[in-house]
Amino acid sequence: MPQLRLRPSMLSDLDWVASVEQDGANRPFITPWERTQHEGAIRFPDARHFIVEADARERIGFVILQGCRNPHGSIELKRLVLQRKGQGLGRQCVRLLKAMAFQQLKAHRFWLDVKALNERAHRLYLNEGFVEEGRLRESVRVTLDGADGYDSLIVMSMLDREYQARVAMGQE
Repeated sequence: MPQLRLRPSMLSDLDWVASVEQDGANRPFITPWERTQHEGAIRFPDARHFIVEADARERIGFVILQGCRNPHGSIELKRLVLQRKGQGLGRQCVRLLKAMAFQQLKAHRFWLDVKALNERAHRLYLNEGFVEEGRLRESVRVTLDGADGYDSLIVMSMLDREYQARVAMGQE
């Protein structure tokens, strides 16, 4: 398995980021952003926008964190999109992000929301120690294969003490 690394996104990456968001394998699970929103995440000090690279600096995805300067220590994993699926890269990336949130950014709480439709990601987050806090029922509109409807968002989080317990048990 390739070793992943996160590097800060540059404005020159944004056409590629937009193409990854528009990919049919990703679109059902995210709400694509306008380019200006991505530019803001690159420039705004409270956010972090990263390109996920595999060996040989191959771009395989991107990540957005928000709340990096939150006075309550609550950092949001706003977006995690990888092109390659089913290879364990998502798990490796989530572990990198947890380490960054808790060790570098000194988060008290690391949280996210995931569409209920995205069962693979929901299982990954559960397996990686995130706790389901609740559901925002039918809170996002979804158009899938020509069908128009709504999906729920599952809010999940991990606290710093839960992360430290996982580290102590060798799970991180």
